[in-house]
Amino acid sequence: MPKSSDELTEEVISLFAAVNRRYAQESEAAATTHELTPLQAKALLAAEEPVPMRRIADRLHAEPSNVTPIIDRLESRDLVERTPDPGDRRVKLVAATTAGRTVIADLRARMPFATAPLDRLTTEQRESLRDLLRLMLET
Repeated sequence: MPKSSDELTEEVISLFAAVNRRYAQESEAAATTHELTPLQAKALLAAEEPVPMRRIADRLHAEPSNVTPIIDRLESRDLVERTPDPGDRRVKLVAATTAGRTVIADLRARMPFATAPLDRLTTEQRESLRDLLRLMLET
């Protein structure tokens, strides 16, 4: 017997929650191993290559001013460094140090699902999922 629309909606929402929970648990466990918060770990991962603070803020879905203390903490542990952008000296680039890249490699190894949650999907399935999620968010 086919599921009712309400049962199907409930199942889909439950699956969204399960994916989110798995991602969060895996990310938190990996971050804790290095005495990082999940946000610090995500910021470090975003700074694997030199990037402006704004890009890290975008990845964290945060305002750049709220990312500054996160980067300060990572910098105090010698996991990232800030350098002026050669193309615009007003912009600071954040990049993982050698120690930071070592932590990044370990984080990725400890987060197979969180690092690549869509690996089991084909490109076509990923595109369909993206399009459906965009459609859900349209208002």
